[in-house]
Amino acid sequence: MAEISAKLVKELRDKTGAGMMDCKKALKENEGDIAKSTEWLRQKGITSAEKKSGRVAAEGIIASYIHTGGRVGVLVEVNCETDFVARREEFQTLARNIAMQVAACPNVEYVKVEDIPSEISQKEKDIEMGRDDLGGKPENIKEKIVQGRIEKRLKELSLMDQPYIRDQSISVEELVKQSVSQLGENIQVRRFSRFVLGEGIEKEESNFAEEVAAQMGGGK
Repeated sequence: MAEISAKLVKELRDKTGAGMMDCKKALKENEGDIAKSTEWLRQKGITSAEKKSGRVAAEGIIASYIHTGGRVGVLVEVNCETDFVARREEFQTLARNIAMQVAACPNVEYVKVEDIPSEISQKEKDIEMGRDDLGGKPENIKEKIVQGRIEKRLKELSLMDQPYIRDQSISVEELVKQSVSQLGENIQVRRFSRFVLGEGIEKEESNFAEEVAAQMGGGK
C-alpha cells in the first residue's frame, strides 16, 4: 500500500494519545484505516497510555519472586499514581509478573535502554568497530552496521524490550501499557534487584583425582 502520510499519523495520534511510531505501525497494519487502527492500538493496550506517561507515579508496591528451589530471587518496584490502584489485584499481578520476568532474564541489567550509561554504549561500539567482519567496508556502511548491532545489544540489556514470558507476541513495555489502559493511571517500573545464590563468592574447587593420589601416597 501507499506510504502512510504524516497527516494520517497525527490524526490517529490526536485521537488515541498513542506515540507516533505506534500510530504509524497501527496504520500500516490496517492499511490506513483509522477505525481499525484505533481498535488495533486498544487491543495492544497502547491507546491513551502515552497521555498518562507524564503524570507523577509515586505510589505502588515492591513485589518479589523467589524461583523454585530458592536459588534466584527478585525484588521490583512498580509505581502508579494512587494507593487505590496499588491495592488492586490487577496491579499487584502485573508487579509479580514483572518480578518473574526479571528472574527469567539473567542478562537484563536495566529497566529501559535510556537507563544504560553512555560508557556502556561506547564500550559496545568499540567492541563492534573492531570486529573482523567489518574489515574493508566503507566507513559509512560500517557505522550503520555497528549502530544496528549496538541497538540490538542494548535492547538485550533492557527489561522493557524483552518479549513477555507469558505472551511472546508482546514486549514487557506493551504489557505495562495494557495495564495503563486498564487501570487508567501512569505505571512505571522504577528499579529491580536480582539475587542469585552464591553469586560473587569464590568457591573452592576440589580436584578429586589429586585427593585420591595424595591419599594413596600417604598410605605407603
